Amino acid sequence: MIRCLHVIGSKQSGGAERFYCRLVNALHETTGTILAALPPQSTLREALNSQVPQKPIPMRNVWDPWARWRIRQLIRDYQPEIVQTYMGRATRLTRIPGKVGPIHIARLGDYYNLKGYRHAHAWVGNTRGICQYLVQQGMPAARVFHISNFVDLPLPTKPTLLHQLKVELTIPEDAWVLLTVGRLHPVKGFEDLLAAFALLPRSIAGRPVHLLIAGDGPLRQELQVKAANLRLEGRVHWGGWQQNPSVFYQLADIFICPSRHEPLGNVILEAWSHGKPVIATNTQGAQELMTPTENGWITPNADPKALSKAISALLADEALQAQLGKNGLATLQRNHSREAIVTAYLNLYSQLLGH
Repeated sequence: MIRCLHVIGSKQSGGAERFYCRLVNALHETTGTILAALPPQSTLREALNSQVPQKPIPMRNVWDPWARWRIRQLIRDYQPEIVQTYMGRATRLTRIPGKVGPIHIARLGDYYNLKGYRHAHAWVGNTRGICQYLVQQGMPAARVFHISNFVDLPLPTKPTLLHQLKVELTIPEDAWVLLTVGRLHPVKGFEDLLAAFALLPRSIAGRPVHLLIAGDGPLRQELQVKAANLRLEGRVHWGGWQQNPSVFYQLADIFICPSRHEPLGNVILEAWSHGKPVIATNTQGAQELMTPTENGWITPNADPKALSKAISALLADEALQAQLGKNGLATLQRNHSREAIVTAYLNLYSQLLGH
């Protein structure tokens, strides 16, 4: 089995961080030879399988010399064949001296400034667009690899628990539930979604329409003020940050990804895993994942009026909702399954090591 060290510097949990935990857990279950290195205060430590060995390393910033030394010592002691790093902090701090030692793979989920990535030996982009960007920026094409993300299929929640959650959130039992999930940050487009929601009628096909936002972040107060100014009180519900938002997806009728920038869109994959129809704005990730009218509905970026029309049309067509949800799940199982992604990583490790 290939000995692997997976290094991440994040303390908080987002889409990329949740994927790190899913991949490390899955690789460990498959090989049993994975070591996770992450900050001692990281919330990710609880999301990792208890059987995954962990090495806590504080990573205060990208220049932290103590962290760089600790990572180098860990590599010397553990002697991994593969060191895989995630995002900028862990990648910058991981330096493998000399020509003899493990292979350093930098895994990218966005169009980052590559100054802190060029010292790696190989690069994985989770979209074809990111891989093209890497090559265009001078990375050797033969060392750039495309491997997408996966999400785990959910366990069903009892209807009584879904009813209880609706009661807690004050969502009417017969309501259409529109769901969005993510960090409340400008690039996620939640301001556009609120503006679009304000344009919708209060009820469609005889059912009230409600919006559930599961997430937290720097824009929470600003977005709540905007919702109040749009007179949406009682129809917009704030679920807060959810480490495992599965029950929220199961509560939803339609999932909406209103991002202004989205390299991939883990939330789209999560919605598909629950068999939910997805409306997404025209980001690079949505374009790569979705085929319009087949497994999703794509609307213009940062265009509340167009987004509102799409929501209204899809709510009025339950047959189309079911078809988009079914096809989205099929796309996930075909292209983004746990087995396919884990196998792709293990094949890549073997290829780079010459096995």
